[in-house]
Amino acid sequence: MDISEYTRKLAELGRLMNDPEGPMQPQALWALLAELAKYDLAAATLARGG
Repeated sequence: MDISEYTRKLAELGRLMNDPEGPMQPQALWALLAELAKYDLAAATLARGG
């Protein structure tokens, strides 16, 4: 995942969480969170030199 895709997924997560008109979609939220967490973990590993 590159930074533009990461940014797009963050925006989608924000939209899903903050849209009062839209239905709550827990599966979509958890899936996005899992993808974002993988990216964050990979970035942290690279930052440590691993």
